[in-house]
Amino acid sequence: MKNKNQNIHENETWPELSDCTLCPRECHVNRNAGEIGYCGQNARLTAARAALHFWEEPCLSGTNGSGAVFFGGCNLRCVYCQNHEIAQSRAGREITPSRLSGIFLELQEKGAHNINLVTPTHFVPQIITALQTAKQQGLHLPVVYNTSAYEKTETLRMLEGLVDIYLPDFKYRDPLLSEAYSHAADYFDAAASAIAEMVRQVGAPVFANGEDSLMRRGVIVRHLLLPGCGKDSRQILRYLHDTFKNDIYVSIMNQYTPLSQVSDIPLLNRRVRDAEYSRIVDYAIRIGIENGFIQEGETASESFIPAFDYEGI
Repeated sequence: MKNKNQNIHENETWPELSDCTLCPRECHVNRNAGEIGYCGQNARLTAARAALHFWEEPCLSGTNGSGAVFFGGCNLRCVYCQNHEIAQSRAGREITPSRLSGIFLELQEKGAHNINLVTPTHFVPQIITALQTAKQQGLHLPVVYNTSAYEKTETLRMLEGLVDIYLPDFKYRDPLLSEAYSHAADYFDAAASAIAEMVRQVGAPVFANGEDSLMRRGVIVRHLLLPGCGKDSRQILRYLHDTFKNDIYVSIMNQYTPLSQVSDIPLLNRRVRDAEYSRIVDYAIRIGIENGFIQEGETASESFIPAFDYEGI
């Protein structure tokens, strides 16, 4: 039996990474030659955890859990990120696309309801290869693309036919907020185009056995309410409803947790108040959003942050 890390330095290059423009940052670095993009990564595929994950929306986590693969690095790198350790490329072990294929199949064997690609944007070419190989070897689970939505439509089109469920964030409407918190003044335009492409690819939501069962196909757009940003949240929800109606699900999250890296940012260094979240949920109902998920209870006090201990890698 081969060691699962054998051939970790197999000599692979990816044409898309020689002058990398996979995401809206368009770094134009040669990641194949070892240069590092804004994402913090070169061409070597890295991951920090692959395990059953129970903190996604109910139609994704189900009873067995979502088969989540957390990739190293991030092309957005929000200042408040709850996965700060991997977003800043402080955690991540090199693996090959062939090993990634094996991880997908192992998660399937463990009973995962889906394969959940967490922060995958900067590794799309390698992931495509891994998915194609795994599908040839018997992978039959829905594939979830779990992203900040800071994407290019050209990159998303590379995934058509391989991804079944898109799980994008929609973080900001105001470019001043997206610049301040994610150094991406163009976030809204990029995310709006990306989500439109996602809906075009996979269409309206499809569930295995009715709306209370597992999602098999579709788009769930997440919006994380940030402290003091209710106006921006209302604008995002209005845009989503006006644009996509019931062709998407909207997940309104109140799990924002102020971590140590925002201790010197007063506006972010507190939790979202119950009243703030209730007003946003009431607004969503008032404007007619029907397909949605909300979070109840002290979610910010619960641990939504997995241990990036290389489990399953």
